[in-house]
Amino acid sequence: MNTKKLGVLAILGASIMWAIEPILGKLSYSNSDFLHTSAIRAFSVALMALLYVFITNKGNLKVNKKQFSTMVYVGIVGTVFADLIYFYAFTKIPVVNAVLIGHMQPIFIVLIGFFILKDDKLTKFDYLGILFMIIAGLIITTRTLENLSMLKLGTYGDFLVLMATIAWATTAIAMRKYLKDMNSGVVVFYRFLIASLFFAIYLLYASSINISNIYQVLVGVVVGIGTILYYEGLKRLKAAQVGALNSVL
Repeated sequence: MNTKKLGVLAILGASIMWAIEPILGKLSYSNSDFLHTSAIRAFSVALMALLYVFITNKGNLKVNKKQFSTMVYVGIVGTVFADLIYFYAFTKIPVVNAVLIGHMQPIFIVLIGFFILKDDKLTKFDYLGILFMIIAGLIITTRTLENLSMLKLGTYGDFLVLMATIAWATTAIAMRKYLKDMNSGVVVFYRFLIASLFFAIYLLYASSINISNIYQVLVGVVVGIGTILYYEGLKRLKAAQVGALNSVL
């Protein structure tokens, strides 16, 4: 199977995992909150990624300074900031809204990547697909034709998901530009290990280092698989194509 087909399959697999994530996230709130769930999720993903590194890279976690600084950015912006406000948004808006707005990521990948990813040239069909995503995103966030005509672009929860989406787009570009030659498990491990350090401080302060329910672990397993597949796809496809394929499900 050629590289491009593998990339497409990896991204579609990641899309399935991330479609399941918000459902498990909502279920985990039965006896926990978004902060505690985010923390257990980060720990679980880091362990999943470490297992993947041992299977595919003989446990080699060595990185250079430039790679590590990029992963610090990805960990803080993509996980501590973006994932956290995305999970918080679940408490404010329906899950389907959060998922659909999150799928507008390729719009921002194209806008930011135009200046940074000079090698990722897009076709007219790529741009046409992204235009349809913009229209769909406006319809989703405004909800009615009256709101759309008045440019009432949604609620505070919608805005939080939009901010998370923009943050994820910047991390996708950073990974594509600086980390695409690295083992995907290594990237995911450091991303969530860095986030785990922040969450560990919070849990120590809150005196709640425990697993409240199985859904917190399951969401970590699902996100771990999804993120590894996403990075495998990002190594093989253009960043905007990855974002667009990720919006299919």
